[in-house]
Amino acid sequence: METEHVKCLIIGSGPAGYTAAIYAARADLHPVMYEGMQPGGQLTETTDVDNFPGYPEGINGPQMMIDLRNQAERFDTDVRSGWVTEVDFTGPIHKVIVDGKKEVTADAVIISTGASAKWLGLESEKKFRENGGGVSACAVCDGFFYRNQDVVIVGAGDSAAEEATYLAKLCKTVTMLVRKDVFRASKAMQHRVTNTKNIKVLYNHEATEILGDETVDGVRVINNQTQEETVLPATGFFVAIGHKPNTDIFKGWLDMDEVGYVQNVPDSTKTNIKGVFVSGDAADKEYRQAVTAAGTGCMAALDAERYLASLED
Repeated sequence: METEHVKCLIIGSGPAGYTAAIYAARADLHPVMYEGMQPGGQLTETTDVDNFPGYPEGINGPQMMIDLRNQAERFDTDVRSGWVTEVDFTGPIHKVIVDGKKEVTADAVIISTGASAKWLGLESEKKFRENGGGVSACAVCDGFFYRNQDVVIVGAGDSAAEEATYLAKLCKTVTMLVRKDVFRASKAMQHRVTNTKNIKVLYNHEATEILGDETVDGVRVINNQTQEETVLPATGFFVAIGHKPNTDIFKGWLDMDEVGYVQNVPDSTKTNIKGVFVSGDAADKEYRQAVTAAGTGCMAALDAERYLASLED
């Protein structure tokens, strides 16, 4: 098996990984980045990004990731296609296997593998996700585009309730589809939903099809108790059934919560393994924004730089 040693290895791309690369490269850490299964991360599935500082006219997600990559490469970050399939963090020198065929060792590792939104799996959902026509998994990111319009949101937990109340401030009406006859959300979040006048909750309802040609104009739903079908007029469809952090390869090595988010040492990006740092949505289940991911990418690079300097003392 081919082997290689690097000073600083970044696993995953996206705002966190590219920002970590920019800072690490400027600190002469000569970072090597493996982009992972989805180069550029979740933002490559987003059409318009209006809330990232520095883009007064907005920018589409894929172009923003190209800009970040170009900036990282400008400072000589070695950006590579490849997927880390296995890790070994037993010793002071950290080992990873790339694509099952190459061994890379590193003095410091920055994890920026992100998280993936859970989707319903509808064919129509996939169609609109691919053409950017009204399906989203982030109300904070995309709610702005649906001001004074009717939207539908799927979910029953705290995140769904929070996103619904956020959308209610912007949208004309918000219809929540709850698969069972009760919320999973906390009582406080339930009260917030029920006390918001323009939120309507449909219990025992599921989406079966998102309607429209180029953009969403309605949602077909079914009452799973009576089998009665209804079409809800809507221009936006939000899915809030959770995210899955892309951290499976680190299980058994890094401390994680029950969902799989990597747990960092408070006020730092350090993990329980010396020389391994985490940034972005792989550790963040609270904010999940491009700008917060970029911030933690910066922090991870600074932490890695200080760690590597301590080895030389």
